[in-house]
Amino acid sequence: MYIILLKYIKSLEAVDAAIPAHIEYLDKYYNQGNFILSGRRNPRNGGVILCNAEDQRVVEAIIAEDPFHIGNIAEYEIIEFQPTKGTPELAALIS
Repeated sequence: MYIILLKYIKSLEAVDAAIPAHIEYLDKYYNQGNFILSGRRNPRNGGVILCNAEDQRVVEAIIAEDPFHIGNIAEYEIIEFQPTKGTPELAALIS
């Protein structure tokens, strides 16, 4: 399991212009089962994605398709963690 932290490096105007394409990107990986949760950081200086993937190379390949990455709008930090406890709704993600 991975946490992907995005930090905007361009203006919010550039971010807003890329939002429709970014939402399509998010939808693709929600539909494939990779993305579990996502949202804006507060204050609005980036975002957070909870990602289920086999390994970090897969996460990096997924990030490479993000319009925020392609447009050099955000920087990314990838944090791997092993879920050990969660709500019953998330039990399938705990190993």
